[in-house]
Amino acid sequence: MSAPPSERPRRVIVTNRKAQHLYHIVHRIEAGIALQGTEVKSLRQGKVNLTDAYATFLDKSKLELWLVNLHIAPYEQGSFHNHNPTRPRKLLLHRRELVRLRTMLEEKGMTIVPLALYFSGPYVKVELGVVRGKKLYDRREDIKQRDLERELRRSEE
Repeated sequence: MSAPPSERPRRVIVTNRKAQHLYHIVHRIEAGIALQGTEVKSLRQGKVNLTDAYATFLDKSKLELWLVNLHIAPYEQGSFHNHNPTRPRKLLLHRRELVRLRTMLEEKGMTIVPLALYFSGPYVKVELGVVRGKKLYDRREDIKQRDLERELRRSEE
């Protein structure tokens, strides 16, 4: 029997730092991800790119969430059993969470992006964020705020 999710050691593989800059994060959720063996081995080596990845319901009639454009490099020691680097990967969530995410996505301007990919014990998990895009003036305001806080910290020292 494995440990409860809260007690499992958490080892971050990659984070999407650009997401904080480009989006307002409305809601965060943790999901499992269905992977092949060579994909997990590549993740252990840290060969993954979240840059253009997003989650969507590929088939509107089904309640299945898929992670699209996540690039996991082919495993170097893999043979002809290697995986396709950018194949859509199914996300594992409870039905009520999927229903809630679908209703959030129906709102104008909302999308789901991966914020982090990590090992939770022996399992690979993805932290998803339901986000709304920031306008250019919002990003500039964030930069100004960050600079002001940095100046305040310097003056206190």
